[in-house]
Amino acid sequence: MMEANGPKLLGASYKDPISSFDLFYRFSLENQEVYWSMVLKELSLKFQQEPKSILDTSDRSKKGGAWLQDALLNIAECCLLPWPSQNRTDDSTAIVWRDEGCDDHQVNHISLKELRSQVMTVANALDTMFQKGDRIAIDMPMTCNAVILYLAIVLGGFVVVSIADSFAPQEISTRMDVSKAKAVFTQDFIIRGGQKIPLYSRVMQGTSCKAIVIPANGGYLGVTLRNGDISWKDFLSQSAGRSSVYSPFYKSADALTNILFSSGTTGKPKAIPWTQLGPIRAAADTWAHMDVRPQDIFCWPTNLGWVAGPIVLYSCFLSGATLALYHGSPLGRGFCKFVQDAGVSILGTVPSIVKSMKAGNITEGLDWTKLRVLATTGEASHIDDDLWLSSRTSYKPIIECCGGTELASAYIQGSLLRPQAFGAFSGASMSTGFVILDEQGTPYPDDIPCAGEVGLFPLYFGATDRLLNADHDMVYFNGMPTFNGRQLRRHGDIIQRTVGGYYIVLGRADDTMNLGGIKTSSVEIERVCNRADGSLLETAAVSIKPTGGGPEHLAILAVLKDRSTSYDVNFLKSKFQRAIQKNLNPLFKVSYVRIVPEFPRTASNKLLRRILRDQLKQELSNHSKL
Repeated sequence: MMEANGPKLLGASYKDPISSFDLFYRFSLENQEVYWSMVLKELSLKFQQEPKSILDTSDRSKKGGAWLQDALLNIAECCLLPWPSQNRTDDSTAIVWRDEGCDDHQVNHISLKELRSQVMTVANALDTMFQKGDRIAIDMPMTCNAVILYLAIVLGGFVVVSIADSFAPQEISTRMDVSKAKAVFTQDFIIRGGQKIPLYSRVMQGTSCKAIVIPANGGYLGVTLRNGDISWKDFLSQSAGRSSVYSPFYKSADALTNILFSSGTTGKPKAIPWTQLGPIRAAADTWAHMDVRPQDIFCWPTNLGWVAGPIVLYSCFLSGATLALYHGSPLGRGFCKFVQDAGVSILGTVPSIVKSMKAGNITEGLDWTKLRVLATTGEASHIDDDLWLSSRTSYKPIIECCGGTELASAYIQGSLLRPQAFGAFSGASMSTGFVILDEQGTPYPDDIPCAGEVGLFPLYFGATDRLLNADHDMVYFNGMPTFNGRQLRRHGDIIQRTVGGYYIVLGRADDTMNLGGIKTSSVEIERVCNRADGSLLETAAVSIKPTGGGPEHLAILAVLKDRSTSYDVNFLKSKFQRAIQKNLNPLFKVSYVRIVPEFPRTASNKLLRRILRDQLKQELSNHSKL
């Protein structure tokens, strides 16, 4: 795109895509209508009614602007159509998958035509049970059936309610109630890591809504259904006798398609509505930053209950790539062999998966040379783990991504046209602007190393303009400063700009601690402590405020690689102290060290430091009373 449009847009200053990348990024930020009008043509987007404008900023009450006004489309239909410019035909492979335990079997394939037919069958069955606009939950692993179901709900003009399959009954109940879901699709069991984990029983405890239950093994259900619930087979039979052709339900670009939930790192999960703009933003960013191309095979083990699930789904189907799904645990050799056998060319991970792969050396002997791009998100990456992962693929680049469910994308990430550094970000996403704020809320200059809370420019294609169970303005804008005439949008990350111009996310604003009058982040301390001893799997740093007042105390919790061994806590404390004094600040003092079997995490694997902090405070309070 830069080669075709760079000379026209940037004039004499344009040289080539790499040399002129920063200029083009700045152009995309300052000329969003031009940038997005070009990007929309790169994706398989079919408008039933073309938008009258790309961006309208005339209504100042809409802090994020109005995007694609008057457009009518169905984003699921766009995923299912042949697209000549992407060489996508009915015979193109839409999905490849394999079940856990079938590692020596052939990889399964489904063509675009077969996918479209199955989606239409499910949409026809949905029409017999629900009214347009009804909210329908999916609580199951991201299998081929789950993807078909997701697309069918959107194609039919209903709304997906995303619930992660790891949730306890109370968490399921909260999300069903907040979303006002009419029914839930689920599985009888989850087959993962050689275990058969009950799922339908949790759903039954969590909601009285009708459940449609899919057998995990593809055959007969392994559970007895309660009155009112039905099997997947009986559900599909509802479409018998109906036309095999289905007419999509067209809606405005800002119409609701999916209700997702925040991960809950800061407490009660926020109900986040995705419109048809979110899928476009998601696919546009992976196209621009990860170079997702037609005929790529894209695998990212995740779940439709988390934002990464819909992002990967739309990134494949709107760019002409094939979606690769492994029905099982990504922590075993079976998943790694699937990556090889499926010919995966783009692989997404989270750092904890990479750490587990490295610890077990489970890629040994496998051929991952077809991989050309790696990506990671979810938490701070470990540089040594990134180096190991890249080495498995003959040192292919790793694109770091950091964003949010409410943004439908990463606001900061790497790019194949920018230099990369392990564990760091190259810069803002295309068309995205941000500043780093000091403690007074004043932006630092763009060209100096610094650290502080990020403030996003509010004109952000795909970002939310409402929440279902909270005040959107209060959550994202209240108290934020104005920059260039517009109020900045809150995201909550503390980020650092390094001397070399890279960026590192230091954690959430509520993970910042004040040690001896110096502000630092948990992630910064953990980076140093993780390297302090070879027996460590991971560490977590939190600060504890004494009950009687006074300076915050630094506490470090550690998980050992071999949890059956004993370790001298005082010796470990001295190692942490030396590492912090040498690599961070000699004034930081380690007050407490605890060895624990594991850390509490959200279902999307984010570390819950607030729970560790609360547990440690309670423990120290009890000790103080004694």
